[in-house]
Amino acid sequence: MNPLVADLLHVLELKQLGEDSFEGEGRDPGHHRLYGGHVLAQALAAAYRTVDDRHVHSLHAYFLRSGDPTDHIRYEVDRARDGISFASRRVSAIQGEAELLHLSASFQVAEHGINRQASMPEVAEPEACPDMTTALEEFRRVAPDRPRPFLLRQRPFEFRPAGLPDPRAEAPQVPKLKIWFRAWDRIPDDERLHRCVLAYASDYYLLSTAALDVRLSVDPSRLQLASIDHAMWFHRSVRVDEWLLYVLESPSASGSRGFAHGNIFNRGGDLVASTAQEGVVRNRR
Repeated sequence: MNPLVADLLHVLELKQLGEDSFEGEGRDPGHHRLYGGHVLAQALAAAYRTVDDRHVHSLHAYFLRSGDPTDHIRYEVDRARDGISFASRRVSAIQGEAELLHLSASFQVAEHGINRQASMPEVAEPEACPDMTTALEEFRRVAPDRPRPFLLRQRPFEFRPAGLPDPRAEAPQVPKLKIWFRAWDRIPDDERLHRCVLAYASDYYLLSTAALDVRLSVDPSRLQLASIDHAMWFHRSVRVDEWLLYVLESPSASGSRGFAHGNIFNRGGDLVASTAQEGVVRNRR
């Protein structure tokens, strides 16, 4: 198995400390603080360990502190409610005595009902799209004096942008991105695991979209970016080792905060999940 995917699956295998208490390993993604999606996915995995045959349909989280990537994270789960159809959990992610994140998640038994959705936008197939490295090299070639909108790091996912901003145009008033992604390797047939991995991946490019206009005009070293919260809704079953299209848009930025939301479609056009996030977008003094 691809070592990055194998490591991601490993960090989602939490150690049980008590009936509703778990421990997960940290990882340094390259900027010496925990990646938000890492803590989000582990918190969801901890909540999943306390429910039976239900699947998560929504989660809402606040990022409180950045966290030490070299230390373990403790997850304390509160079984808020177990109803006939729904179950609710609250999770606190803690290092030492400091809370890093608190998450609320709701789980539902499988039910049939109305079934409708928005249509997936028309984009090129993932095989026709360049990988992110190639896309950013072309961005640099066309606009050598403009800051690159994203940083390149090794990740357990392959990203292929289906729509990046024109490097020769003015910074967009409503930043938008369309990115194909999938895990680099196959993941076991476990719906719970795929939803946790999707939560991990969903944190990529949300804040980047909310800050895209300033990232195209400001030296990255002069920007302070930090996620404040993260919300996610799971609409349908999903496989994260098959191509998914992340359609992102940032309709607002104000008060040193940027807001973005996204829809995630599978290759067949099914809307599998939606996301929303607000984050700090601030020029460093």
